[in-house]
Amino acid sequence: MTTKDHFPHFEKVFYISVSAVLIFLLLGINNKISAQQRLGILRGFVADSASGEVLPYANIYIKELGRGASTDHRGFFIMSSLPVEKNLTVAVSYIGYGTKEFVVSVRPYIVSDIRVYLSQTSIRLQTIEKIGERIAKENATDLSLQKIAIRDLEFLPKGVELDIFRSLQSMPGVQTAGDVSARFYVRGSASNQNLVLLDNVPIYNPFHALGIFSAIDPDMVSTVEFYKGGFPSEYNGRLSSVLKVVTRDGNRNYISGKASLSLLTAKVLIEGPIPSGSFIASFRKNYSDEILKKFRNNNSIPADFYDYFVKINYANDKFAKDAKFALSIFKSDDKVMNDNPMREDFKWSNNTININYFQISDSPLFYQVEIGASNFKGERIPNESGAKGVVNEIKDAIMRMDFNYVYESKDELAGGFKISDVQSKLLLENFRGQVTDVGSHGTNISAYVKYKFLRYPSLGIDFGTRINATRLAGGGPAYFFEPRTSLTYRLMPELAFKASWGIYLQDIVTISDETEVVTIFEPWLITPSYLTPSRAIHYVCGLEYTPSQNISFNLEGYYKILHDLAVINEKKYFPNDPDLIPGEGEASGVEFQTRYLSLPYNISASYSLAWSFKNIEGVRYAPRYDSRHTVNLSIEYDLGAGWTTSAMWTYSSGLPFTQIAGYYEKLTIDDLHDDNYVLNSYLPFTLLSGKNIGRLPDYHRLDLSISKKFMIGKLKIYLDASALNVYNRKNLFYFRRDTGERVDMLPFLPTATLKVEL
Repeated sequence: MTTKDHFPHFEKVFYISVSAVLIFLLLGINNKISAQQRLGILRGFVADSASGEVLPYANIYIKELGRGASTDHRGFFIMSSLPVEKNLTVAVSYIGYGTKEFVVSVRPYIVSDIRVYLSQTSIRLQTIEKIGERIAKENATDLSLQKIAIRDLEFLPKGVELDIFRSLQSMPGVQTAGDVSARFYVRGSASNQNLVLLDNVPIYNPFHALGIFSAIDPDMVSTVEFYKGGFPSEYNGRLSSVLKVVTRDGNRNYISGKASLSLLTAKVLIEGPIPSGSFIASFRKNYSDEILKKFRNNNSIPADFYDYFVKINYANDKFAKDAKFALSIFKSDDKVMNDNPMREDFKWSNNTININYFQISDSPLFYQVEIGASNFKGERIPNESGAKGVVNEIKDAIMRMDFNYVYESKDELAGGFKISDVQSKLLLENFRGQVTDVGSHGTNISAYVKYKFLRYPSLGIDFGTRINATRLAGGGPAYFFEPRTSLTYRLMPELAFKASWGIYLQDIVTISDETEVVTIFEPWLITPSYLTPSRAIHYVCGLEYTPSQNISFNLEGYYKILHDLAVINEKKYFPNDPDLIPGEGEASGVEFQTRYLSLPYNISASYSLAWSFKNIEGVRYAPRYDSRHTVNLSIEYDLGAGWTTSAMWTYSSGLPFTQIAGYYEKLTIDDLHDDNYVLNSYLPFTLLSGKNIGRLPDYHRLDLSISKKFMIGKLKIYLDASALNVYNRKNLFYFRRDTGERVDMLPFLPTATLKVEL
């Protein structure tokens, strides 16, 4: 069934949306402000006074006007429609930093600039900061968006050690397959439909140690932006969500470093100034598998992994005024070598590089140009295990340009283009040892344009479209436009209604088997030309209620339709039969989250009710990440004197799984030549029942942690101790299909991390 079958007026809505964007662009929506109004623009940059590191999501508040704004992930902000030649008091605040106030007088016809450097204090929460934050969000089109700044990373839930991907799993709408994997599933979609960007470069398999935690070290991260759905038109290539990780620039004023040791890894980070710039470099490696054993019923996991990251920044007005250049390199490498010929081995690695040029103009215009590349290579070495060998490699070369312009009316215009050249190699081996390469090569050329209508404090609209000129499999696009829109309307100062709608395409997918219990890595490939690229339609709406500065309530509902999902053809009997066939899917749900923040307490609670289904060749079933009910409760308490303690309880209803129906002995042609056939013992072949018709028992666990910060001379010491699964809940993971042995998830596990910073 096609999109048109579901929505008879799909094409009409489709082209009306695109036409509306073009009309708004051509007319400029009355953005010409007459000279008599004499309005001005204030632009600013906010950073840490000690290190020079940018402060993302800092709050700016003009007292006389009752207006606010916030910095972006680069530390910049713009405020337009300001009265000129009049003294304005600008308050700049950030949690954990002292507030600074400036008296500025904006001049007409030019952009007035300020640079603000804040100093750290022991005060974590200030009234002016909360006022500025509330006003800055009045008409922000941020439905389903979660922003995490560097100030928040240390307060995220911790597992064996702090991990961004595992912290996402505590958010409503995000599901996991169990304790043994950091792979996440967002609102009823497969994990390969999540776009993970590191400095705007995609990472295809960002996991360590059989996927137990991510390959991105939190110490190198500045901000995280996570869209659970309805993401805007500047992002493309995935159907479900976007996780954008922006890295730190490094200390601009002096050399500093930190080292940390957990029960799993050791890592070191160094940063400091260079002429007209700064650098940051980090390295992490595992040194023990004692913790990993706890994830596998005390069975040894011979995992060996490491990752490193290097970034260099350069900004010199004599070379290029108001410009910044950055080069970042990332690599992660994993090996699982069993030293047992009867078991398969695994290898995989990620490599990324990105060159970024960011420019501020004399007008209220930002633009950037980027050239990047991402390479993933994974291999399953069967040895004598009887498994099939797999070699997979993805090479993705990217060039993109983006711009953002702010009008005097506060409206914004953004756009850009992207060229992605992808080469895939996928070597598949059958049981007879024959190897087939189903890889290919292609280029996607796309552009986007969007307009943000922000002139009224109570109304914000973001609408635009992505335009595809080609598809990766070659030839013209199957779908030319990807229109998207989002809206925020504030019914009253404390209550806002939000909604979003959009169409999304995905032309590169993974081969996954729903019957597999544990997936080490999923091979990537370009959607073959005989299939239409996968596409999704998102419908999202919600309410945001903030009755006071300390408490907030969020309610969101979503409905998502998935078309032309590329899935394995389980009925391929002849060589000419296709390897992949199209499937359909849908997901829907309701999410509720509340948060209370008032020192010394930080309390949050969330609940999700969700449904997810796939339909493959007329068979409708729930995918393995379909969980009906999910609850997350957390409380953090600041004990003072550098001590902090927290507790987190998680519950989810049972996940689907494919049950074992029985066993049988299969006689092969080779067996006919064995005179002792009836005397030998043969390994049984497993008969499986209907796909995912069984349900695991409910899952729940409690984690506790306590941390202490203190100084010894110039050294900052951070000590964290955690206890996972405190009441030792026996959460069932699966039964081994060959032996019937029960395998549980993580048992009670105490862990500790020591970090030293200079």
